[in-house]
Amino acid sequence: MYDYVIIGGGIVGVSTAWQLRKRQPDRSILLLEKGSQLASHQSGHNSGVIHAGVYYAPGSLKAKFCKAGAAATIHFCEENDIPYEQCGKLLVATNELEYERMLALFERAKANGLDVELINADGLQRREPNVKGIGAILVKSTGIVDYRRVCLRMAEQFQEIGGEVRFDTCVTDLSESADSIVITTADGEAIETQFLITCAGLMADRVTSMLDIDIDFQIIPFRGEYYRLAASKNDIVKHLIYPIPDPDLPFLGVHLTRMIDGSVTVGPNAVQGWKREGYGRININMRDVIDMLRFPGFWKVALGNLRTGIAETWDSVWKPGYLKRVQKYCPSIQLQDLEPYPAGIRAQAVLRDGTLVHDFLFAQSPRSLHVCNAPSPAATSAIPIGEYICDKVAAAQKPGSAARS
Repeated sequence: MYDYVIIGGGIVGVSTAWQLRKRQPDRSILLLEKGSQLASHQSGHNSGVIHAGVYYAPGSLKAKFCKAGAAATIHFCEENDIPYEQCGKLLVATNELEYERMLALFERAKANGLDVELINADGLQRREPNVKGIGAILVKSTGIVDYRRVCLRMAEQFQEIGGEVRFDTCVTDLSESADSIVITTADGEAIETQFLITCAGLMADRVTSMLDIDIDFQIIPFRGEYYRLAASKNDIVKHLIYPIPDPDLPFLGVHLTRMIDGSVTVGPNAVQGWKREGYGRININMRDVIDMLRFPGFWKVALGNLRTGIAETWDSVWKPGYLKRVQKYCPSIQLQDLEPYPAGIRAQAVLRDGTLVHDFLFAQSPRSLHVCNAPSPAATSAIPIGEYICDKVAAAQKPGSAARS
């Protein structure tokens, strides 16, 4: 019998386990990961950006968590000798429509309390000679880091203070009684806990449903494909270079990202995924496909964004189309500069009515709390998200508390 079990060894699950152990050092806490290593999905397949919080609606959990998370991540890195760099970010407008969107985004950034600066075309050219645009927002505090390394250090600290981590442990069933929750694994083992926390990412809906909790969403995977620039292009930019995003879409567009190892990546795009954990070129899982096709929200999203979906898919298979997305603001990049780089999968929660869930989403039962949607910037925000989850767990365990979602 454990006091707490956390399912999911991504950075949100690890942060939660680590902080829960610090708060309650006398309690037994177990972290379960179905794979052979931590941070093997979204936490280890991202751009490595420490986001400042430009895009998020003022007052939203994303805005609150991002600003606090950036500061907490940097503090954690400094305490643990993890390399990071605050190189700053430029959001570049290349036409009049993007310029109008840029001005609105600038006002949102100021409303979120960020140190941002509007620069004109000449100022952009001085800062980034290889970047073309009619204006840009300079976000000075944006940084870069290796989130897998951050996650692994958190896990080490969790274990150093008495936490337990188990790998290769796939959960197949959950059963809740008045006294505990029994977790059944693929090996037939039964693990009992007083309270369960799930941070299952791409499998969040399936794990939550194991307890017969009524949910109105499904995880729809979107594949983000990257390229890495040839090493000769590592000095092509000094900042991170982002396009001005379409406010109707949840994706930020193809951007140039300086990585902490000195390389520069291009991406990601946003292609419909047909396998939740599919990182190869051709990825199809029949269960994942059937679940999506049976879900009304999938069809509403697909049909409502048909033109965008077709364009994303076409540019995924036709490399010159992908190249045009980055040449729009960095014309000196050529086809031969785009080298292979691992893809990532975004776990996008979609409601039955087709609404994309843009903020954090939780579900509860008397003895469990489930992180159903932890959207970008979850890696940046992992420390305050973990604090928030610990607070919700404490509130859920108070006498007379009711399950909420």
